[in-house]
Amino acid sequence: MSDRLLVSPLLSGVGVPHGFSTRRGGVSTGIFASLNFGNPSELGSEQRDPPENIARNLAQIMRDLGTGSRDLAQVHQVHAAEVVTLRRGDPDGGRTRHARADGLLTDDPGRAVGVRVADCAPVLLASECGAIVAAVHAGWRGVIAGVVARAVDSMRRLAPGAPPRLIAAIGPCIGPEAFEVGAEVAAAFTRAFDSDDRVVRPRTTTPGPWRVDLKEALRLQLVRAGVDAIDIIPGCTASEPQRFFSHRRERGRTGRMIAVIGPK
Repeated sequence: MSDRLLVSPLLSGVGVPHGFSTRRGGVSTGIFASLNFGNPSELGSEQRDPPENIARNLAQIMRDLGTGSRDLAQVHQVHAAEVVTLRRGDPDGGRTRHARADGLLTDDPGRAVGVRVADCAPVLLASECGAIVAAVHAGWRGVIAGVVARAVDSMRRLAPGAPPRLIAAIGPCIGPEAFEVGAEVAAAFTRAFDSDDRVVRPRTTTPGPWRVDLKEALRLQLVRAGVDAIDIIPGCTASEPQRFFSHRRERGRTGRMIAVIGPK
C-alpha cells in the first residue's frame, strides 16, 4: 500500500479514510504505467488507457483505503471554483460525474469523494469529528478563483450548529522550482497574495520566468479561511518521474493520480 498511497498524519488522526495516490502499483502500461486514473482529452481512443485498467486501479485503491463498499463520487474538472455537495441519503445517479466543478464534499459515510491530478494540487479536508469531508482539485486557475475557500465555506454551512474546526492536507503537485510561469500568471498571483514573495518568486534572469509555489499559496488561503491544522505532503510531480505523473513534464501525454477521502 505504501507504494500506491501517501497519507496525512493529521487526517489519519481524525480517523477518516483517505490517500493521495502515486503512479506505482497499478495495472496500466506505457505512458500510463502503472497506477493511472484518467486519460488526456487530446489523445485519440486508440492511444488511451483502456477503461478496464482504470477501473482495476480504482478498485485496488478503494480496497487499500478500506472503502471498497462505498460509492466514489467524482466530477468533470474545469479549473474553476464550483463545489458540489452530496448530502447523506441524496441519490447521485451519476450526476456528479457530469457536473463541471473542482471540489466535492459529503457527509454521507456510504460515499467517498475524489479528484484527479497530474501537476495541479489535490487538497483533502475533514471536520475534526470526521463527519464531513471534501476533495479539491486546485491548479493555478482554481487557486486564483478561490476554490479551496469555497470548499471550506461549503463544509461549514453543511455542519449543524457551530462551524466545525477543519483539518486539511495538501498533496503532491508541481513544485516551485519546476512551476515556471509568464508575466500574466505571475501578476494574477501577485494581486491575489499581496506581492508575497513566498508565493511568487522573482525572476533570477531578465528576461526569464517567474516561479509559483502552489502549496504555499494554498496554505495561505487555508489560513485566511480559518483552517490552521494543515499537513503539506512532500513531493514535486514534475521532478519525480518514478513516483508521479506530470502533465508539464510529459507535455500532456501522461496519466492521472487521484486523491480520495470519505467520512468516518
